[in-house]
Amino acid sequence: MPARADRPELVIPERAERDVLGAFVARAVRLDAQAVVRLRDRGGDAGRVDAWFATPFDALATRSVAGRIQPADVTVPGNELLAALAVVGGERLDPGPPQDLMWRSALPPGKGWQHVDDLPGRVVAELAERGVAVARENTGPQGTPPASLLDQPVLVVSGGGFEVKIPLRCLFAMSGMGFLGAEVGEDEIVRVGATDSWLRLDARFGAVARRRHALLPLLV
Repeated sequence: MPARADRPELVIPERAERDVLGAFVARAVRLDAQAVVRLRDRGGDAGRVDAWFATPFDALATRSVAGRIQPADVTVPGNELLAALAVVGGERLDPGPPQDLMWRSALPPGKGWQHVDDLPGRVVAELAERGVAVARENTGPQGTPPASLLDQPVLVVSGGGFEVKIPLRCLFAMSGMGFLGAEVGEDEIVRVGATDSWLRLDARFGAVARRRHALLPLLV
């Protein structure tokens, strides 16, 4: 069903690509019933749309699909986008009304990334499982793990002139979004990239990004 004149229009010609985005959005909505998803067209001849979701673990999750979005950068309700993908169907979709004011996270840069290291996928999956077990034993009054636990680095990798500390919250985000899959193969890797300000973990079904350093508060 085409979008109304006052609504964004998402075009994803291939069914397989729609399924990929649908799985991403379904995971986001499962983690946060009020989730919003930011859709950004890469522009030029790329012919790809990047979907972004700010996970409850203070880390961003992203997945790219072949398609285009108009306008080129818009935030929409996760539930409505999921319904368009899973129920309405078709290559031209109405992803829902713009909710740009609901997006409050900066996005990492599109360029300037340096490859730091490749990690065995099974090691990352095992560390995530252990972290979940520890978190269940240390939940706070709100039923969530304390920030001090989530901020603990579980891996430190170096390469390309960077030393990158990977906090538990990044593995939580990766696990919660299902980016490693149900079964992790022997040869599967998680690619670690970094800029001066950001780290990124690329797995088989998506990537997680987070600022490497906290932003300094503005002094008035």
